[in-house]
Amino acid sequence: MFRNIAFKNIKPQYSKFVTAGVIGCGATASALLYSDSLKAHAMTAAEHGLHSPSFDWSHKGPLQTFDHASIRRGYHVYREVCAACHSLDRIAWRTLVDVSHTQEEVKEMAEAFEYVDEEPDEQGNPKARPGKLSDKILGPYPNEQAARAANQGAFPPDLSLMSKARHGGADYIFSLLTGYPEEPPAGVQLPPGSNYNPYFPGGSIAMGRVLFDGLVEYEDGTPATTSQMAKDVSTFLSWCAEPEMDERKKLGLKTVIILSSLYLLSVWVKKFKWAGIKTRKIVFNPPKSGKR
Repeated sequence: MFRNIAFKNIKPQYSKFVTAGVIGCGATASALLYSDSLKAHAMTAAEHGLHSPSFDWSHKGPLQTFDHASIRRGYHVYREVCAACHSLDRIAWRTLVDVSHTQEEVKEMAEAFEYVDEEPDEQGNPKARPGKLSDKILGPYPNEQAARAANQGAFPPDLSLMSKARHGGADYIFSLLTGYPEEPPAGVQLPPGSNYNPYFPGGSIAMGRVLFDGLVEYEDGTPATTSQMAKDVSTFLSWCAEPEMDERKKLGLKTVIILSSLYLLSVWVKKFKWAGIKTRKIVFNPPKSGKR
C-alpha cells in the first residue's frame, strides 16, 4: 500500500526546499510558455524568410536606454527617404520634444506641414492651418486608395509600430534594409515589379533598395553609409513603437530597489522583532488550593 503524501507530512526542514522547487518549476514553465508565444511561425513554406541576425543595440539590455543622437539621425533618414511612401500615423509631433529635438525645432517642423482643421470656415469650406505640436505626423497619402495608386497596387504600411509588428524588431528592419543583393539567386522567379530580399517572407517584396551610401547628409557629420542609415532608422522606429521605454525602465529600476529594500526590512523585522513575539510562551500557574 502506498501512503498518500501531503505537504503536511513533509518534515519542516524540507518544506523550504519543496516550496522553492515548486516555485522554480512554475517560473520556468511560465517563462518557456511566454517566450514560445512570442515566436512567429510561418503558415506555408513560401512565408519563410531568412532569420535576421541579432545585433547589439544600445537599448537592448534591461538597464540600457535609447541612443537619442541615433533617434535624431533616424528621423532625418525617415523624413528624407521613408516618408515618401510610409506614414507615422500614431506619432504626434510633441513626442519628439526633448527626445531628439528641442521644442522650437519640433514646432518649426510641424508648422511646415498644412493640416485641414476639423471645423470649417464660415462658408463651410475646409480650413487649412499650419501644424501644431499636438498633431500626428502627416503621411504622404490621404488614404489607402491613393497610396496603392501611387505604388502599382502595393500599400506601404504605417511604420509607427513596425518594430513591434515584425519578429526580430530592429534586427529585422536593419537586415531588410541592408539585405538587397545585386542580383537574385539563380532560379528565383519574381513577379513583375517586385524585388528580391531574403529577409522578407517569401523573398519577393515590392519595395526596392532605398538606402545608398551618401544618400543623406547628417547634421552632426556622421558618415551616411548604408549600414549607418539603416541602424539609425531602425533605432528611430524602435523608439516610435515604444516611446515610453526609457521611462518604463527607470520606473522598473526604482520599483526593484524599493521592493528589495522592503523585503530586506521585512526579513529583519521577522528575524529580530516578530520571531521573539511568535515564540514567546506565557505560562499561567494557578495558585494551589489551601495556600494564599
